[in-house]
Amino acid sequence: MSQVRHFIDLWKIEAADLRAILDDARARKAARLGWPKGRPDADRPAQDRTLAMIFEKHSTRTRFSFDAAMRQLGGDVIISNASDMQLGRGEPIEDTARVLSRMVDAIMVRANVHEDLERLALNAQVPVINGLSDRGHPCQIMADILTIEEHRGPVAGKTLAWVGDGNNMCASFIHAAPKLGYRLNIASPAVYHPDLVDLARAAEQQGMVHTTDDPREAVKGADVVMTDTWVSMGDTDHDERIDALEPYQVDEALMDEAKSDAVFLHCLPAHRGEEVTDAVIDGPQSLVWDQAENRIHAQKSILAWCFEKV
Repeated sequence: MSQVRHFIDLWKIEAADLRAILDDARARKAARLGWPKGRPDADRPAQDRTLAMIFEKHSTRTRFSFDAAMRQLGGDVIISNASDMQLGRGEPIEDTARVLSRMVDAIMVRANVHEDLERLALNAQVPVINGLSDRGHPCQIMADILTIEEHRGPVAGKTLAWVGDGNNMCASFIHAAPKLGYRLNIASPAVYHPDLVDLARAAEQQGMVHTTDDPREAVKGADVVMTDTWVSMGDTDHDERIDALEPYQVDEALMDEAKSDAVFLHCLPAHRGEEVTDAVIDGPQSLVWDQAENRIHAQKSILAWCFEKV
């Protein structure tokens, strides 16, 4: 029996596999052009398979995109909030993993604590997918890279600028940088800097990751400018975050520091007037709506990879 393919941290996945997933996603999206959204793909790589979706956090894009993705692959889904399960009443994660492994073919979790995902994967006999945790958002990054490559060609050699909180999104961009060959400039205040372990690992892997506290330095000459909400679910320091991150708002003046054909990405939901202005997110450089749609296409190929169909 082959080893189970989990999709939890991008730094743990081979560069060739990430490239295969991205190429498959682009091909699947092109093959569906003009189709109704509910029609399954011609090859139905998830036919007769069921995905369990567990949510510890509220969700719009993750819930809808994974549901749509699995249906387009020819499979089915079971959705549950953690509070509705015995998991929410104190059942050990290890026991949940063993039970679900006998009932479904894969498990996607939107988790509060990354270590819980790792414990689940250690004890599951089916693939476990990180739909989001406090330490990473790998599925979103794959959709983002897909979006960049659709509009600007191969991401290798491009300069991506991250502006704002050094959060889980930032972490997954750090994880992918050595694998996919882009330069990542990160601008964040010292109090909300990226994870130092992630930065050290990227350096060991010859990743081109650079940090600064100056957003204009990070954005200057960039091909892509990216940001995220300053206050995430579970953060308890709202006022402190707003005060520290206010100088990191992405506005038209900051976008002018990037290349003239630079694009803007935001994983949504956006707090307009905080991390980004209306003029940028609704402007001609913004790709946020393509980016949101591409969650479906990227996750289809992640699922297919987990099922060893990619």
